[in-house]
Amino acid sequence: MPKDMHQKAAEHHEQAAKTHRTAAQQHGSNDHVSGKQHSAQAFEKSKSAHEHSTQANNKSLQQK
Repeated sequence: MPKDMHQKAAEHHEQAAKTHRTAAQQHGSNDHVSGKQHSAQAFEKSKSAHEHSTQANNKSLQQK
């Protein structure tokens, strides 16, 4: 089970990273409105990834 949880956390981190890259590209292209929107999405995805990582870590520690 923890392996699946860690995989899910990794997927969330990858999604957050992709959204961060998109936001950076838009800011670099002076598309600040879309850049801000993607920055907000990236922040939310990062928070979700962190929560999944924490849950996976806690589950792993419980099984020791």
